[in-house]
Amino acid sequence: MEPRVLASRAWCAPWLAPVQPMVQQVQQRWQAGCTVAEALNAQPNVPVCFVPQADLPSGMAYESFIFQTHKVPTRDNLHDFFNGLIWLHYPQTKQRLNQLQAEAIAMQGVGAVRGPVRDAITLFDENGAVLDAPEPLWQALWVRDWRRLFVDLRPLWMQARLYLLGHALLEKLVQPRKSITAHVYRPQTTLASNSSVAAVDSWLAQELAAQHLATKPFTPLPVLGVPGWWAENENFSFYDDSDVFRRPHRG
Repeated sequence: MEPRVLASRAWCAPWLAPVQPMVQQVQQRWQAGCTVAEALNAQPNVPVCFVPQADLPSGMAYESFIFQTHKVPTRDNLHDFFNGLIWLHYPQTKQRLNQLQAEAIAMQGVGAVRGPVRDAITLFDENGAVLDAPEPLWQALWVRDWRRLFVDLRPLWMQARLYLLGHALLEKLVQPRKSITAHVYRPQTTLASNSSVAAVDSWLAQELAAQHLATKPFTPLPVLGVPGWWAENENFSFYDDSDVFRRPHRG
């Protein structure tokens, strides 16, 4: 698949529902000849300025540049296309993650090892998700009791919403495969049920703290196991693949 072409059927994928129709609008500009940065900047109420990757000075940390200039270096590929879309939909969260990254860099510098806070931020920024779900689903997810989560408690997923914030995660889902796994953030405070994207963004920006992130409060979730997200999981043998749905934690 040519990098800038996202098949029209992919625009309707359930994991893109919270960021539709902006996905289609930005891609159409990109496909018409705009750069990704130009296509993103053309959207209303852009929270930052997207600039060519060449604008990032040699030797300057990407995160520090964004924090100081409010400009996001952007390449013409799907990875940065989705990064831009997350900036447009979750601006407060992206700004908070960038602030935490910049503060850590200012204190520790840029070394071979990021440190626990920067490592957790990077993991969430690339591959993170937020789950708004009844407590029984959360309990089953936290201990990786996949059968209970996806089969026994399947009706409860009607009350759940999963928000994908990881731009690398969205890039992977352009070509879906069973093993694609999100790192779901375990919050300290409760997210109001049936929240809008804007409400999730505001809540999460307030929720994120360096001390909590340093504990890596994430749990894996193979996203194509979510009911309604992939036709193959209607056959419950889908969840018998132990290479993807690994044995649950005990204790």
